[in-house]
Amino acid sequence: MAEKTQQAYPSAPENHGYQRSDAESLLSADEMKRKKRIKLAIYVAIFIVFQIIVITVISLTVMKVKTPKVRLGNINVQELNFVAATPSFDTKFTTQIKVKNTNWGPYKFDASTVTFMYQGTAVGQVVIPKSKAGMLSTKKMNVEVSLSLSALSGSNLGTELSGGVLTLNSTAMVTGKVELMLIMKKKKSSTMDCTVAFDLSSKTLKTLECK
Repeated sequence: MAEKTQQAYPSAPENHGYQRSDAESLLSADEMKRKKRIKLAIYVAIFIVFQIIVITVISLTVMKVKTPKVRLGNINVQELNFVAATPSFDTKFTTQIKVKNTNWGPYKFDASTVTFMYQGTAVGQVVIPKSKAGMLSTKKMNVEVSLSLSALSGSNLGTELSGGVLTLNSTAMVTGKVELMLIMKKKKSSTMDCTVAFDLSSKTLKTLECK
């Protein structure tokens, strides 16, 4: 009886390579997701720090309210008469009242007055009209001033007039509100304290100093 010969066929090899490739792909995808999450966290942290810096800068500069300044501008003398023997004087001149606003918002101020004095005695006034100084700007108002004084007892006016220089002081207080970001209003008052000296021989302004 003929012996049957069975031919053995080799079995197909297991696909271990594909399994390893799939596993490596999954690990690679997880690693990429992890890196993306880290990058996103870094970007968020940088954004938050940047916002903190911006808010700090704004609070220290833009949102900080400064007191506006009120000053006299250049004085142009039109008339200046005096008698040392009496003693008396009268003068007329034009000048500018300047309200300087260094804030990041407008400064709206109420009407006020500038008082001119000689050794504490009022010799004249001029009105500061109600107005507004814009953001980072100076409001300039032209005014005409008339001053006079005569027979002031207990003063050295006669001596000063004979010396050729007349010194006066000007004072004022301006009150208003600084408006920031259209939501915040801060009340601020500014004072003027200027010293004006006239040269009587040339009938011109000698010096003007404001604090």
